[in-house]
Amino acid sequence: MFSSLVFILAGYLIGSISFAVVVSRAMGLPSPHQYGSCNPGATNVLRTGSKTAALLTLLGDAVKGGLALWLAQRIGTTMLDAPHQIGEFTLASVALAAFLGHLYPVFFGFRGGKGVATAAGILVVMNAAMGAVILGVWILVAVVTRYSSLAAITAALTAPVAAWVTFGQSWFTLAVLCMAALLLWRHRGNIAKLRAGTESRIRLKRGGGDSSPDGRK
Repeated sequence: MFSSLVFILAGYLIGSISFAVVVSRAMGLPSPHQYGSCNPGATNVLRTGSKTAALLTLLGDAVKGGLALWLAQRIGTTMLDAPHQIGEFTLASVALAAFLGHLYPVFFGFRGGKGVATAAGILVVMNAAMGAVILGVWILVAVVTRYSSLAAITAALTAPVAAWVTFGQSWFTLAVLCMAALLLWRHRGNIAKLRAGTESRIRLKRGGGDSSPDGRK
């Protein structure tokens, strides 16, 4: 029980590292909480005009989610003595804790992002094929519609189905279902804008350097 709690807490703390804030501070950019959607995520960071900062945010948020689960798998199931090894319930809890850390980071006043990149990293480590399928859905919808939010929503709806096909009735499937529900909840404002036809699209200016998702520098 103690080992499980340690891994779950570690997962939450790793997830609480908001790379949108960290990268913005390191690169001398304004806080992502102070412009655009005020969401500390890669899409909002792109509104500063820095593709580099947005890419680093995207990669950092994805890696931290996968890293939290990978460390739990590596240490908790292979490196600990048998009586202290953790099982599927704890691994699924670590995955969910890392996701919650991103949404409600203790280091940044519990003001976190929407969880798309972090969920992607978790899903890839949970099962590479499943993660690739869900990531492919996100990319396809984003490219075709140029709505980042619609891509995230579609991927979130796909994830529980893919998890059920991959794991069946398991703690991992339940964790993915919870992450999908939370991600949809965090996108409720975007859903309202999509229905009203006021959601901004991803628009990258050609040949002129960096630009924002909605075409503003």
